[in-house]
Amino acid sequence: MKILIYCQHVLGVGHFFRTLEIARAMAAFDVVLVTGGDKVDVILPAHIRQVHLPGLMMDEAFTGLHSVNPEIPVEAVKLERQKALLDLIKTERPDVFFIELYPFGRRAFRFELIPALAFIRHHLGKTCKVVCSLRDILVEKKDSLKYETRVIEALNSWFDAVLVHSDPQLIKLSASFSRLDKIKIPLVYTGFVTPVPDPEQVGRIRQEMGVTGKDRLIVASAGGGNVGAPLLRAVVNAYKELSSTEDVMLKVCTGPYMAAEDKAYLRSFAGKNIHIEEFTREFVSLLGASDLSISMAGYNTCMNIVAARVPSLVWPFRQNREQRERALNLARFVPMTLLEDQDLTPLRLSQLMETKNDRQPQKTIPHPNLNIHGALNTMEWIREQRLF
Repeated sequence: MKILIYCQHVLGVGHFFRTLEIARAMAAFDVVLVTGGDKVDVILPAHIRQVHLPGLMMDEAFTGLHSVNPEIPVEAVKLERQKALLDLIKTERPDVFFIELYPFGRRAFRFELIPALAFIRHHLGKTCKVVCSLRDILVEKKDSLKYETRVIEALNSWFDAVLVHSDPQLIKLSASFSRLDKIKIPLVYTGFVTPVPDPEQVGRIRQEMGVTGKDRLIVASAGGGNVGAPLLRAVVNAYKELSSTEDVMLKVCTGPYMAAEDKAYLRSFAGKNIHIEEFTREFVSLLGASDLSISMAGYNTCMNIVAARVPSLVWPFRQNREQRERALNLARFVPMTLLEDQDLTPLRLSQLMETKNDRQPQKTIPHPNLNIHGALNTMEWIREQRLF
């Protein structure tokens, strides 16, 4: 079975890594992963072939697309991408076209998705099923009626199913989309998507960092890094205010997209017990090795926190409600504390860090009763449908 997965990240890397985790679970299938944001350095398993379209991204305010290569105009990139995606579908003739987020988001990419969907419907017909891959919470829209009408029309016209990567006991799609009854295709909850810590990596990380006995490890991260600099700046300054730093190690992951001046500022704090790095492929195991996580409240990081069973302080992204709602819901299940802007002062944040940083290295937090097997369940759902 051949699965063609389309994923376009436009600001951070969360959408990419969630989709990649789903693709990893599809080891029994031939997977073509089509990406179109700024390139992310990852190692892919043998069953995944990546096709990278010319890069398009957005600014923090989502005001418009810009070309990753500034020498190529956006319109020229669009034309090249549209042809490349359509040619790929014609050549590969997939059994499943698996689209991350659209039509619930990524409307700016209709220029390439609509021609692709039209070709599938008119030329591949029932031999290719179109599936929407969707996270737990949608970003709010100014005109929700117009937005939902547009989404419903697209789903009922082009798609065969919607897979929601959430556990409905925590977050239902109806909380951010009011007209589910108008969707005529199946809507399935898969559970949350996240990797889980590797016990061997967890032990090795603590050993390599010299975390033994009563030592503590705090991990501060900002996803892709586009919007997390204020939090990480606050953390490194708060670390200095801890009552003792001799037995507390701090590892800061800046993310690949953080501005150079912010990275330089954070690196100026590097020392014996403060480690600064841009990116780690072992992030969920790093959380598993830690005693406290400090981060934003994006989907991937929150689910990594749940999988790692680590206490956390989270600072939700302020531009929309998505991260705050996720964190508020999760705080009912796991030891997660929301940070407000006023908590980012050195003294206040250091107090919160000391209060939360009380887990014994070998102590485990009971696993919440949440379904975090969304990647595997997605693969099994596709297999069990017997659509092919």
